[in-house]
Amino acid sequence: MSTVEFSNVSKAFPGGAGKAVDDFNLKIASGEFVSFLGPSGCGKTTSLRMLAGLERNTSGRILIDGVVVAEPESRLFVPPEKRHVGMVFQSYAVWPHMSVFENVAYPLKISKRPKAEIAQRVTEMLAVVELSGLEQRMPSQLSGGQQQRVALARGLVMQPKVLLLDEPLSNLDAKLREKMRVDIRAIQQKLGLTVVYVTHDQVEANTMSDRIVIMRAGHIVQTGTPDEIRRAPVDAFVADFIR
Repeated sequence: MSTVEFSNVSKAFPGGAGKAVDDFNLKIASGEFVSFLGPSGCGKTTSLRMLAGLERNTSGRILIDGVVVAEPESRLFVPPEKRHVGMVFQSYAVWPHMSVFENVAYPLKISKRPKAEIAQRVTEMLAVVELSGLEQRMPSQLSGGQQQRVALARGLVMQPKVLLLDEPLSNLDAKLREKMRVDIRAIQQKLGLTVVYVTHDQVEANTMSDRIVIMRAGHIVQTGTPDEIRRAPVDAFVADFIR
């Protein structure tokens, strides 16, 4: 389990077109499930991508487990592969030419882990996401929910300090979304993971999160538990968005 901290983090658009994220300040505790919630274009995915190292913040500091991983003022930038984070995208990003086993094993293979370790870790993660026995199936033989489980197992197989999920359920039908919400939360609690989850769906945020960060136009509008935000929205925007 690991902590995350954003300290005065901003991300400016090129060409002086404004800021995607402005003065973002947030501390996430070890083992906490935090959701970034807001309408399209509010900066939630950009914030997640800066934490992953897929985008560079233009000011401020980002820390994982107390270690600075991005600080432009000091010309410090730790690349994504050295941040020890797992990432699950909205599109499953499952390689169609690889089996389930090969997809999940890929991060371990490029890290040149021993074959025995790869086999053990993949087997463990497929058990966690309830895909045991499907190791040799191809993605075309899987349902959407199963493909997302493959992506989740791949994000977990390197034993990340933090798991990042960018609207991972938006391509699933309503019934599958409901089941995957329960399953992801159960996996997070079982493994004690620190999770940062991006969504525009208030039901997802309310049912899965320890805390919700509501964003608008690149700013944090309100942070709190689902119950706190529901009972005491800070303004009309929050009240309207979560109803």
